[in-house]
Amino acid sequence: MRVADPVAGHNDVVTQKARWFESPADPEKQLAAVGYLSDTATSTTTFLAGALEKPLLVEGPAGVGKTELAKAIARATGAGLVRLQCYEGLDEARALYEWNYKKQLLRIQAAGDQPWDETHDSIFTDEFLLTRPLLTAIRREEPTVLLVDEVDKTDVEVEGLLLEVLSDFQVTIPEMGTVVAVRRPLVVLTSNATRELSEAIKRRCLFLHIDYPDSEREREIVVSQVPDVEEDLAGQIVEVVAKLRGMELRKAPSIAETIDWARTLLALGTGTLDAAAIDQTLGVVLKHASDHDRAVRELRLRASTGPVTGRATGQGPR
Repeated sequence: MRVADPVAGHNDVVTQKARWFESPADPEKQLAAVGYLSDTATSTTTFLAGALEKPLLVEGPAGVGKTELAKAIARATGAGLVRLQCYEGLDEARALYEWNYKKQLLRIQAAGDQPWDETHDSIFTDEFLLTRPLLTAIRREEPTVLLVDEVDKTDVEVEGLLLEVLSDFQVTIPEMGTVVAVRRPLVVLTSNATRELSEAIKRRCLFLHIDYPDSEREREIVVSQVPDVEEDLAGQIVEVVAKLRGMELRKAPSIAETIDWARTLLALGTGTLDAAAIDQTLGVVLKHASDHDRAVRELRLRASTGPVTGRATGQGPR
């Protein structure tokens, strides 16, 4: 762990500059090699995040591949992945670090009559420090991708902590000093846009919006992830999923669920996505009873046993 000199008032640690990708087109090729199909905008923004050493804020609906992008970058570059899963109530102790109080207490008890100054210095060392994802990523000397997942679920107070980390890639531990990153991680923040992030966070990041792919790209994704699926069946799955996303559902099917549907149909030996097959396997892509009922009505699954692809939707009774 590299610690800045608190007396000098500045750090004397030279941060190594990593080279993540060779050109704006390079990420698209490398990500495709590990199974993540991206577009030009995603490839270019990913390249810039590495070249400029700026965090990448990826926003979009749930299930479009935001988290998977960070994982794919780590796989493609051979970097380690450190993930901070955000949630309501996340605090500094869970995001940054905390002290192992039980172990410290045992050391104090074992010290006996040792002067307090010596005991104090001995219990605030790396041995008693429990690092959490943010500090772990800063301390790593190997190439690292830091994924701050679903940042919009955190409280506003946590954004202040992120600002300190993302501004200078350093963390101040009062008992030990300032820990400075030797090698800056490539930071990917994801957001489902459930709340507006602060402008201060946005200013420090490059921004990328990922939406559901068009039908042709999603079919390519399905075929790449499920090589045994027939092209026709993959096209039928994607077509039905597009219709489902056009309905007023509580939760639209994600790309991962589209892939799961293809695997499900393969496991069942189903070669055609007719009304009966959809009705039997709809739970793979829709996880709410109200969504299931709406899909059954609008796709008219119980009124016919023929193929549903190519039909107009939204014409059934409500």
